Amino acid sequence: MLNPNSSNTVALTYDEIIFQSRNRAYGAFNLRQHYRPTLTLALGLGVGLFLAGLYAPTLYSRIWPGDQLANTDIMVQADIIELTEPPAERPLPPVEQAPAVNTVRNLVPIVMPEADVVEDALPPTTDDLQDATSGPLTADGTGDVDVIAPPEASAATADEKALEVAPRTEDVFVAVEQEPQYPGGLDALRTFLSRSLNYPRAAASAGVSGKVFLSFVVNTDGSLTDIQVLKGIGFGCDEEAVRVIRKMPNWRPGKQSGRAVRVKYNLPISFTLE
Repeated sequence: MLNPNSSNTVALTYDEIIFQSRNRAYGAFNLRQHYRPTLTLALGLGVGLFLAGLYAPTLYSRIWPGDQLANTDIMVQADIIELTEPPAERPLPPVEQAPAVNTVRNLVPIVMPEADVVEDALPPTTDDLQDATSGPLTADGTGDVDVIAPPEASAATADEKALEVAPRTEDVFVAVEQEPQYPGGLDALRTFLSRSLNYPRAAASAGVSGKVFLSFVVNTDGSLTDIQVLKGIGFGCDEEAVRVIRKMPNWRPGKQSGRAVRVKYNLPISFTLE
């Protein structure tokens, strides 16, 4: 029996203890023996490549300093901005001063005792103001200034009176001899409504259907104005009907005694779920 304290005893590794009674030729034992050296080598290579990548720019600048200097010069030249002299200021033209006119002293009258009244402060007469204007001081003018008198109002002629009369707003007819008509007739109107009308999502979700009654005025030029909802069903159908009416082209205006007039027209628009 061997003595455990003997110097001839060989220390077994952890892998040798595990595979002491197992088949070592299977491959697992060999992998365990080479795992740590391989891991150490891979870690060393990774750290070395990382440090080499960090130090590569510094090493490159030390080996080839001339290329870096040339690039620096190019960058400095690109940042130079040419300065131009500011445009010379143009002298302003001299301001022509209007000639002064003759003025006569005319101060605001102040009620004073009779003993303190000075005759020099009396207001100018009509003769004084014939060739001069009123001012705070009496002074001679430097030039003649023509005083333009306001034109006298002349009596208006008969033609001018006719032009001044406010134009009469055309009356809106409810019934006329020739009713306004959509271009192309009722069939074209139905086709336009079927193509332009969009069923509102809120009405479709709520299952709402019915008719929206609208009224509008067909002007003498065929345009549609004063669009109103007489009876609606809500859920966005009223707004959709108004939108389609505004999108319509000009109608053929109604006529009364052979003259185009403004006519109020009522139109129902149906919203039906299929």
